[in-house]
Amino acid sequence: MGAMDLARRTAFDWTAGYPSRRLPVFARNIVSTSHPLAAQAGLRMLAAGGNAVDAAIAAAAAMTLVEPCSNGLGSDAFCILWDGARLHGLNASGPAPAAWTPEYFRARHGAGLRRPPQRGWDSVTVPGAVAAWAALHERFGRLPFADLMAPAVAIAERGYAVPVVVQEKWAAAAALPELVSQPGFAEVFLPHGRAPEVGERFTMPGAARALKAIGATRGRAFYEGEIAESLVRQARAQGGAHRLDDLAAFRPQWVEPIGMDYHGVRLHEIPPNGQGISALMALGMLRAFDLASLKVDSVQAQHLQIEAMKLAFADAYRFVAEPAAMTASVEELLDADYLAARARLIDPQRAQDFGAGNPARGGTIYLTAADESGMMVSFIQSNYMGFGSGVVVPEFGLSLQNRGTGFVLDAASANVVAPRKRPFHTIIPGFLTENGQPLMSFGVMGGDMQPQGHLQTTLRMVDWRQNPQAACDAPRWRVAADGSINVEAGMEPQTVSGLAALGHRMAVIQDSYQDFGAGQFIWRLGDPAVEGYAAASDPRRDGQAAGF
Repeated sequence: MGAMDLARRTAFDWTAGYPSRRLPVFARNIVSTSHPLAAQAGLRMLAAGGNAVDAAIAAAAAMTLVEPCSNGLGSDAFCILWDGARLHGLNASGPAPAAWTPEYFRARHGAGLRRPPQRGWDSVTVPGAVAAWAALHERFGRLPFADLMAPAVAIAERGYAVPVVVQEKWAAAAALPELVSQPGFAEVFLPHGRAPEVGERFTMPGAARALKAIGATRGRAFYEGEIAESLVRQARAQGGAHRLDDLAAFRPQWVEPIGMDYHGVRLHEIPPNGQGISALMALGMLRAFDLASLKVDSVQAQHLQIEAMKLAFADAYRFVAEPAAMTASVEELLDADYLAARARLIDPQRAQDFGAGNPARGGTIYLTAADESGMMVSFIQSNYMGFGSGVVVPEFGLSLQNRGTGFVLDAASANVVAPRKRPFHTIIPGFLTENGQPLMSFGVMGGDMQPQGHLQTTLRMVDWRQNPQAACDAPRWRVAADGSINVEAGMEPQTVSGLAALGHRMAVIQDSYQDFGAGQFIWRLGDPAVEGYAAASDPRRDGQAAGF
């Protein structure tokens, strides 16, 4: 096909459209992701006799290619899964290199530095996503590990047409000098000196090589073999502190999820170093109010949720870190009496600014998969700030996260940087159970929007019985770092003005992708082999829920 023919085939107004609402997808085997090719990669594994873990790994590998503005082979990851009998949690957030200390950063970046930089090698902790895939497969996978990489390898080699929402974010990143100046970024992600256009084919031959090596070695090539050696070689040449033993020493950690009961269901999250506990704390505070008696989108219903979230964030930002460094325990932060006392600070008639409490007695892409045997997987992986650090190892198409910027350099903080320590993390998978049985695997991507999205969508389904897709579609609010409130443009004007009248500092934001996250939901209807599941995929991204 000539260049003119291709241009004509893609010369559409890609922004044209009509208001629409996605509908729930019903199936006995299902995968929901923010890109259709990844959902279909997962379905291929289920159709080949694999289980939900196989599907999730295949989808996650594909996502590193089709949504590079959110994740990559150098991401971190977390997972909650139901194996048919019980829940398991996996923390695959990587630690700091052994050389990292506050003194290291001040010597390199100046005495006034308060936290590690947002871009470059000094923002990169050990990547954990590939280790998460390997650990999940070793314990629960059914198909050969190399088979799970095959769909992603094909996408990397043959390429794919860049979709609408991903292209918008890709182009925005290409305008950031601090990204495009990073080693390897332009070579891999700006192949024509610019971001790809909508519908333009994009390939990643380096990532194909990496995925083949990962598949052949069940991930060890990434941490001990040729990929690790290439990463460290580039780090040494460009001033990074990463060494082979930093990578080889890493192992993801199996953990027990933490939870909060609310109106007959239990919301489960991964324990710190992640921020999932803040969703649990806000939910625990809201037990003091009869939300279900209020209208779902009313000013009062939204106000109470916002205030509970502000209180929870005040504590999370003060106390959440690597568990061994925390000055308040998970049990203390989730204590019923403590949360009831925090709830009493909420004034139904006015907005407030809150500080941290004293709990002592004496802190992306998301996908989910489920199969007819009953296995359900809630999985999230992320480069953190869009393309992450901006650093790319071109030989293997390896883009690296910037989770190191989650540390601080204040020695008095529980989250102070230290060798082989994990930073405060934002990415959190969610899971709901009812009477000890699985109900929903879900997540909402997007920085500090994630616990806020968990809270808002859970309440819509539990208190107001909105179906998963409706709860996913509904307009959201977001508490910003300064305590102000951002709301989506689709929120009812009377709700926005009513919240402002209560004293909330309001801003209506048009950019739903960046500011309000995007979710994927799988709700178990009954016996998965008979009734199956209902799934939702967020309209804020290019995604799809697909099943059979």
